[in-house]
Amino acid sequence: MDKREIALQAHEKWQGKFEIIPHCEIATPEDLAVAYTPGVAEPCLEISKDVDLSYKYTRRGNLVAVITDGTAVLGLGDIGPEAGMPVMEGKAALFKKFGNVDAIPICIRSKDTEEIIKTIQMIAGSFGGINMEDISAPRCFEIEQRLRETLDVPVFHDDQHGTAVVVLAGLINALKLTGKKLDEIKVVTSGAGAAGIAIIRLLYSLGLRDIIMCDSKGAIYEGRPGLNSEKEMMAKISNREMKKGSLADVIVGADVFIGVSGPRLLTQDMVRSMAKDPIIFALANPVPEITPDEAIAAGAAIVGTGRSDYPNQINNVLVFPGVFRGALDVRASDINDEMKIAAAYAIANSIPDDELNKFNIIPTVFQPGIFDRVAKAVSEAAIKCGLNRI
Repeated sequence: MDKREIALQAHEKWQGKFEIIPHCEIATPEDLAVAYTPGVAEPCLEISKDVDLSYKYTRRGNLVAVITDGTAVLGLGDIGPEAGMPVMEGKAALFKKFGNVDAIPICIRSKDTEEIIKTIQMIAGSFGGINMEDISAPRCFEIEQRLRETLDVPVFHDDQHGTAVVVLAGLINALKLTGKKLDEIKVVTSGAGAAGIAIIRLLYSLGLRDIIMCDSKGAIYEGRPGLNSEKEMMAKISNREMKKGSLADVIVGADVFIGVSGPRLLTQDMVRSMAKDPIIFALANPVPEITPDEAIAAGAAIVGTGRSDYPNQINNVLVFPGVFRGALDVRASDINDEMKIAAAYAIANSIPDDELNKFNIIPTVFQPGIFDRVAKAVSEAAIKCGLNRI
């Protein structure tokens, strides 16, 4: 069987990747009377007096909603909420496996920004956190921002921030190996959607200034016609020399390429035109912007992709289970940049200096203790920022 058939048969066999299992014993009439009526009235009455007691008397404090509208599912695009369900179920399974976080997939039948925001606001009282997933740009930016402003639980758009954190983690170690510094390098990106913008915002917050972002029409610069509001904002902090042209035109002399776009968009000639010992993160899936073999043959010092069958998989599975575990453990009201940066350093520092090499800049999700380290770093950052509520 080919991989497609194996995957279909496995999903048919599983009939879903998770199940709901009672957390209480219901073996006798007495058990039933405590877990349900009449005993259940007592915690209900206490919560009615103080909503925060929902964290004490229910599972809310360990429960995350994994929410999509199905408009940007993996590399498949707008395939609809029901078609996005296998991905959301997979996310729920990863939350439980790597973070011991209970997650519930919720697929919303709407592309209307206001409807999506209202829906999430209405159900947020059931959850300790909201994980947005596979919602297309630029709507995802407004949805996340509005939710962060109005909800009292952390909201995290994994396509944006999970990707940004793991890219930062990989870049920390890649720069260490090449002897370059973040505030001195030139970075060029291919892709200016949710992930691309979040990556640059996070790197900018740490001192990166020489940045050129490219979309399908070429370099983004202030005043370029047709930019949406998010790209207009990015144009104000990037490409200050107002360079115009294609990716091939602006990548000349760059130290780092970050691709979150499409297959085979970076050529060997482009890599050769970059600065000495360039770092290539070609993260398009399933086919990267350039393969590691091609990039290394053209002079790349370090190459990362989004694939598990190449070294240096830049995978946001390293991020969200630990980030939410850490946020939930201290009942954080938000997940801010300080918490994301702490997560990135926890991931990067999981590889000892004596084990760091060009084929090993980022740990795998199966490295023992990786998620505990991320969770601890995130909890500590939340406490330091005063975002903890316990």
